[in-house]
Amino acid sequence: MNLKDLFEPKTMAVIGVSAANDRHPANVIYDKNKNRYPLEVYAVNPKGGTLHGDAIYPGVGDIPEKIDLAVIATRAELVPAVMSDCARAGVKSAAVISGGFTEGGRADLQERIVSIAREAGLPFIGPNCLGIYVPFKVDTFFLPVERMIKPEPGGVSFVSQSGGILVDQMIKFTQQGVGMAKAVSIGNKALIGEKEMLAWLAKDPQTKVIAFYIEGFAPGQGREFVLAADACAKPVVIMKSGKTAAGNRAVSSHTASLAGDYASFAAAMAQHNIIEATDERELVSYCEALGAYGRQAVRNIGIITGSGGHGAMAVDACMAAGLDAPELSGAVQTEMKNNLAESIRSIAALGNPADLTGSAVDEDFVASAGVMAASPEIDCVVVLLLPYLPGITLDIGVKLSSVSRRFKKPFIAYVPQVEKYTMLIEGFELNGIPVSSSIEGAVLMAKALAGRQPC
Repeated sequence: MNLKDLFEPKTMAVIGVSAANDRHPANVIYDKNKNRYPLEVYAVNPKGGTLHGDAIYPGVGDIPEKIDLAVIATRAELVPAVMSDCARAGVKSAAVISGGFTEGGRADLQERIVSIAREAGLPFIGPNCLGIYVPFKVDTFFLPVERMIKPEPGGVSFVSQSGGILVDQMIKFTQQGVGMAKAVSIGNKALIGEKEMLAWLAKDPQTKVIAFYIEGFAPGQGREFVLAADACAKPVVIMKSGKTAAGNRAVSSHTASLAGDYASFAAAMAQHNIIEATDERELVSYCEALGAYGRQAVRNIGIITGSGGHGAMAVDACMAAGLDAPELSGAVQTEMKNNLAESIRSIAALGNPADLTGSAVDEDFVASAGVMAASPEIDCVVVLLLPYLPGITLDIGVKLSSVSRRFKKPFIAYVPQVEKYTMLIEGFELNGIPVSSSIEGAVLMAKALAGRQPC
């Protein structure tokens, strides 16, 4: 299924605009794409008229250009006729924003639009969805521009059955500095579902990590998706709802999905080496780490800290995550000690965690990281950075990133997330080292790298 025109349209028709109500969802979509994206955008309503001085066309077939993407935001009972008009006019793709289909008890309407689209070879997202957002290309979300929080462009593509979950995750990605390639709300996924999106994003050069929020599958689709995800060369992260009987009921009323037996689905993901995020925090952490490093053979974690308490917490987090923080060999500890400033050699504890104490300076962290990264005993280095230590400067992120690149080992940092430390955090993230605002989050990033061996 070719989805190029869905994600890279040059022309768009927004069907259902109102000449009298600028707050109508279709009007919001029309205005933002016409004014902010590199598209030729046309308004459609059977009543015709004008909108901000531009013509409102009675039908898609009346538009003088061929349409790459039709955004349909009419009442549900009108959508089959609109879909037929799109098919006759040679529209190349569509996003059906309208709700009121299977999730509202109108499976007949949904079946009709699927039948029309299949016969015409017209791929569409939805219905009952927000559609798609691609940085600098297209945005079919009916959310006002001033209320949307959009991550910087990056390597994560996120596909969600829920538009609300998708928007929430975009906020969390922004807060954590995780860039997005594509955001896709598939709603009822009548024609294009997770498997189709996986196949397309697996080939998408902008996408490095593919993440999903999944509520459920039709019979047989879950197994097909899991097998396809297992075969995908890119990391796949899944967050699943409908884990309980009550959650099952909520899923069914939302997008009319069958949540199925969560235990069986979780076992299938584990069997096929798919990374499951148990909550939104894990999803963001996994995506950030995988976006930076891809899959790695990670098991043994080296921990560097300026606080013994932080180091002990990190070790506990490693154990809980199924990772090891092995005691360093005598030779490695001796080399590390010899590279420290003389002022802290006698007080630093270097077994792993390496507690450099509050008297450590940048060079002590860098030297210790270099010894750990050079050692075959360590697969990944977690640096617990306490910005209030007097010897730490804003340059430490740059310095540590050069060590990570030199030894080709992943580094992950913990830095408290407050505005005062923004420049320090950016020093890590801008140089390719993912940062977590919690010790547990930093360890979760390491766990994500260990979630699957390299292909």
